[in-house]
Amino acid sequence: MEDSAIIDLFFERSEQAVAELEQKYGAAVRKTAGNLLRDRQDAEECANDTYLRVWNSIPPQRPDFLGSFVCRITRNLAVSMLRSKTAAKRNRELDLVLDELEACIPSPFNVEADYELKELTEEINCFLSRLSYFDRFLFVRRYWYADSVGDIAAEMQIPENRVSVRLFRLREKLRKTLQKEGLLA
Repeated sequence: MEDSAIIDLFFERSEQAVAELEQKYGAAVRKTAGNLLRDRQDAEECANDTYLRVWNSIPPQRPDFLGSFVCRITRNLAVSMLRSKTAAKRNRELDLVLDELEACIPSPFNVEADYELKELTEEINCFLSRLSYFDRFLFVRRYWYADSVGDIAAEMQIPENRVSVRLFRLREKLRKTLQKEGLLA
């Protein structure tokens, strides 16, 4: 079923909308939640919470890209769940992913945070749009979906070392781009 038809079902408040959404994007939702949470039950709970959040968001929202909309909700819910479950202890895998990007992306906590965050988002989107499909795939899979280097390498059928080196070069390229644009000191 086309995304627009699924969204129309949500606007009609048809329960079939959730079933169609799960059929089309369920695998992506489970993979995104599973990669971040590393626990099957937590990932399943996150997926169910995602469908509820989508149900409550559409209407009034009418997303242009339903798959991205759903995965963004899943990712945000999974990160929130991780933060609450690991408040007293550190999550090694998520910390590793975030630490890799730490040198490239400035902290958003200051007086002009909203404006700077918008500029940063726009620049990262521009950066990603200028990358080759291969590089963009690697970057998004690692830093948005939190896939492991091993999983990315297996899917791309290339050595893990090549993935690691390419990700390092992409982070450096992003850092230099953000410095050039004045978004990173």
